[in-house]
Amino acid sequence: MSRYREAKFRAVTAFQRRIANPILRRLPIQTALETTGRKSGLPRRTPVGGRRIGGEFWIVSEYGDKSQYVRNIQAHPEVRVRIRGRWHTGTAHLLPQDDARARLRTLPRMNSATVWAVGTNLLTVRVDLTD
Repeated sequence: MSRYREAKFRAVTAFQRRIANPILRRLPIQTALETTGRKSGLPRRTPVGGRRIGGEFWIVSEYGDKSQYVRNIQAHPEVRVRIRGRWHTGTAHLLPQDDARARLRTLPRMNSATVWAVGTNLLTVRVDLTD
């Protein structure tokens, strides 16, 4: 990773981890992804922007396998997604073959614009919902 991309990654993730995520994950209307911590085994909630399409929920991770929630999915693919205040269980799948930029055009605009602007290694995640 170039020095610029590494600096961008560190700045954005520090802001998300310390300021944005603690506020957003508490808002009941904010969509959230709950994974199981790969080391701790504890639930980890991350605010996400995605869209439910039928029995699937689609997300694009801005940092691919450097994202903590993606690493948690790799270890434990069973997740929960809070959509409009209601929790749904499902199994997450990482889709590196999917065109993440094209996928962003199908997801909510504000979040997609942010992911597009700050992302350095886009990765599509599909959650197959079971309820």
